[in-house]
Amino acid sequence: MNRLSLRSLFLHFLTPLLITGGLIPCPTQAEPPARKPVVLTDRARELHRQCLVVDGHNDLPWTMREKAASSFKQADIAQPQPRFHTDIPRLRQGNVGAQFWSAYVPAETSQERRAAHYTLEQIDLIHRMIKRYPDVFEMASTADDIERIHKSGKIASMIGVEGGHSIENSLSLLRVFYGLGVRYMTLTHSDTLDWADSATDTAKHDGLSPFGEEVVRTMNELGMLVDISHVSQATMEDVLRVSQAPIIASHSSARAVADHVRNVPDEILVKVKENGGVVMVNYFSGFVVPESARQMTEMFHVRRELKKKYPDETEFNREYNRWKSSHKMQPGTIHDVVDHIDHIAKVAGVEHVGIGSDFDGVSTLPAQLEDVSTYPLITQALLDRGYTDQQIKQIMGLNLLRVMREAEQVALRLQQQTKD
Repeated sequence: MNRLSLRSLFLHFLTPLLITGGLIPCPTQAEPPARKPVVLTDRARELHRQCLVVDGHNDLPWTMREKAASSFKQADIAQPQPRFHTDIPRLRQGNVGAQFWSAYVPAETSQERRAAHYTLEQIDLIHRMIKRYPDVFEMASTADDIERIHKSGKIASMIGVEGGHSIENSLSLLRVFYGLGVRYMTLTHSDTLDWADSATDTAKHDGLSPFGEEVVRTMNELGMLVDISHVSQATMEDVLRVSQAPIIASHSSARAVADHVRNVPDEILVKVKENGGVVMVNYFSGFVVPESARQMTEMFHVRRELKKKYPDETEFNREYNRWKSSHKMQPGTIHDVVDHIDHIAKVAGVEHVGIGSDFDGVSTLPAQLEDVSTYPLITQALLDRGYTDQQIKQIMGLNLLRVMREAEQVALRLQQQTKD
């Protein structure tokens, strides 16, 4: 037996004895440092100040509709609004540079042929908000606009339509929405459509129908980002096959970390890397905390069954809220969210991950991520995990800007081909 083999045997058998015998110190098991509350340092504050923070999804417009009758007189967001996750003072504290405001309406509105009508009302609300607070917000149409507006000290504002039911199977409406400032559309919400399967409903098309593929091609030609949040895995795969432009997941997390169908599986993360897109991590506890994700899966099932049992909306809401009140989910902590950022960065690359909080659209948030003032803590947590300044700037916003620019270039090329 040679000297190398003897040395290997020594290390193999004796190293565990040395460690367990106390000759080599063991790390403490009480509370791993990485899971302690994040403490904001001056270093992180300064780095965060340099970041152009772009959040992919905020549901303030729907919260305004539900809690303030769409009236900025009832809820003046220039003042603190403790009922909300979002107001101007806290946006400033969080150093938000650009925000996609969600023009969301429930999927059920499509059954009444009112989805487009309500979506237009939500788009109008966003425009009214920007007009009411002109020193704070400015509408952005392009990546260059975002940078220009950010440099002026304002918050660049874009619109994302959450759910393809809003176009009521009309490419004309899709084009109208683009003209009104919509720069991404989530292909489905919670229900499967006539042309695309949702992650949380029965599949009908094994992904996209032929019309669904035409929707994606039209979005590419317009320069509207295709958003794969909420869609089934088969729909994700079809989108990545059809789209000529980088895609986004505006508010989704990693399925390998928290197993819920709303999250993106690793095989799709690899394809997102090939496509050049970006997955923007959702903060909702039910999608980022593993145990809570399991509970959310049960909740979706219960919701479907209660819908069948109680066709009356009042009765359904009563029974559904009763079930939710007896099944409180674990909120988790900021570290659960950063685990998802970490995983996506490892599988797809740091160039393909971003932030899509879903503030004002979710019921439960992790500790230290309670509202829009908390973005600097994400910067600190990423520093604590060894990310470089440039990588953090990419995650906080530059990755999304790159995707927008590339989508704009694809649109110009496709428009030129159409002319030719």
